[in-house]
Amino acid sequence: MAKLIDKSILTIPNLLSFYRILSFPVIFYFAWTNRESIYFILLIISLITDVLDGFIARRFNMQSEFGARLDSFADIGMYIVAIVGVICFKSQDITPYTVSLYLFVSLLILPEVISFIKFRTFPSLHLYSAKIAGCFMGAFFFTLFIFGFYPLFYYLMLMTGILSFLEEIVVMLVIPEMKSDVKGLYWLWRSKRAVSG
Repeated sequence: MAKLIDKSILTIPNLLSFYRILSFPVIFYFAWTNRESIYFILLIISLITDVLDGFIARRFNMQSEFGARLDSFADIGMYIVAIVGVICFKSQDITPYTVSLYLFVSLLILPEVISFIKFRTFPSLHLYSAKIAGCFMGAFFFTLFIFGFYPLFYYLMLMTGILSFLEEIVVMLVIPEMKSDVKGLYWLWRSKRAVSG
């Protein structure tokens, strides 16, 4: 039993995801108390651990359903503290783009709501489009805090994010039960075609 617990739960990728979840209240506190430097450093560490946990899980065959769901839950927290940080520290830069930011946040929340209504759980699809969008979001966030606001970069982040959220919504409307690591609509279609063919 101890072996099973160690293998399925106490893996390095899962511990990194646990770290991210536990760090979010701390990061949120530093945003709320207007301590930008500490907030930024801690969030960058979380972004790095997000990249590392997926890489380690795939590279060393440590992927699991529990790990996928844990990673997705940690991602939700990261989105929240990133948005809180932008509001707390960069509101002047983002104010002219409030409408597009509201659209972005709404489409970010909508897949979570759909998944919870349909499957009674949060999504853990891990689409390729979400990974691409996550890279743009991380790069935009880093650039915003280090170099300043660039509208073109903002719109690139916005469009990749919105396309990813829309794909996630369509996938969840199509699949009969929640799955991890779906990859995308193309792979879902290909697997269905292989089964029916």
